[in-house]
Amino acid sequence: MKSIFIPLLIASALHAAEPKAKDNLIILDETRVKNLGIQLVEAEETVFEKTIFALGHIEVLPGKKAIVSSRIPGRAFSVLVIPHQEVDVDAEVAWVESRQPGDPPPVIKLTAPISGMVSKVNIAQGQPISPDQELIEIIDISTVEATASVPQHLVGQLKVGLKANIRVSALPDKVFEATLAHIAATADENSGTIEAAFHVANPDKLLRPGMRAEFSIATSKRENVMSIPRESIQGDAGGRFVYVADYGLKNAFVKTEVKTGEMNDSRVEIMSGLLPGDEVVIRGAYMLGFAGKGSVSLKEAMDAAHGHPHNEDGTEMSKEEAAKKNDGDHDHGHEHGGSSDFNPLTIFFAGTSALLLILLIISFSFRNRHTA
Repeated sequence: MKSIFIPLLIASALHAAEPKAKDNLIILDETRVKNLGIQLVEAEETVFEKTIFALGHIEVLPGKKAIVSSRIPGRAFSVLVIPHQEVDVDAEVAWVESRQPGDPPPVIKLTAPISGMVSKVNIAQGQPISPDQELIEIIDISTVEATASVPQHLVGQLKVGLKANIRVSALPDKVFEATLAHIAATADENSGTIEAAFHVANPDKLLRPGMRAEFSIATSKRENVMSIPRESIQGDAGGRFVYVADYGLKNAFVKTEVKTGEMNDSRVEIMSGLLPGDEVVIRGAYMLGFAGKGSVSLKEAMDAAHGHPHNEDGTEMSKEEAAKKNDGDHDHGHEHGGSSDFNPLTIFFAGTSALLLILLIISFSFRNRHTA
């Protein structure tokens, strides 16, 4: 008897699991897919980097700032530059009229000590000046220094040569890559951090001194780690999930629970729940949580995918059910006395009950034969 009941229990469990799977299925039409901006990315095994996150700012690279001053007292005869102007080394930037007597009084030329961008102009024409004044500031920002304030307890993981991804809020779509050039010799007692400096190529002059920056410093790597972009992950620490594109149905997405591991600035390690090649929703994933069951029924999706009619629950329609449906479609005004609709689940349980009844009768007959 056990050999008969085990397959029945397994089949019953599979049928019981189907509604749960269908509850996690969202099917959309083309319009909603476009409105939500749905984008997919494949789960894949990649090199996964362990990272340290830190905040910091952009500075002028040491040795790349110059001050223009006058060797003699006098007044500003002319000022030839303005802030943000690019100048070459030895270019004229101002003329100073000396206080020495003369008709006209002698003037001297002030030139740019380096090539770069004029960042400050602290004089105006006719203004009295003295040798201790900083008249004009010029900076070269073709390469800048990005300084990260790393918490002291993490500094042991740092070493010169580590790579980092650097982002600034002013340029949210850009990521700047750089190498750790040096670590500060002293710590900041007030903040409990140590500065780690990166030299960042800046040919387009997009990074400016004073900008706040975010650093993701890669401290180690692991090969062949299943991971997906962070944007794909939904839920909270108590339960993470993603939306996976259904292989058989167009514009259908299955809410799938996943177990996550380490997370860096761009990707999340997936311990279980996904296989390589699974397509997960990266853009529009959050809004899918508000889509309910979607805008297309399971029957419509299955009909479109397989080219033949299905029941409302997505199961295959039997020949008898298809014939009855066709008859109903051709005779909508005719009333039928009584219902004879049987879905597969009803047929399964009816067959199971009949089988159990037969087994019960055989059991009683066998017992009566032995007691007679």
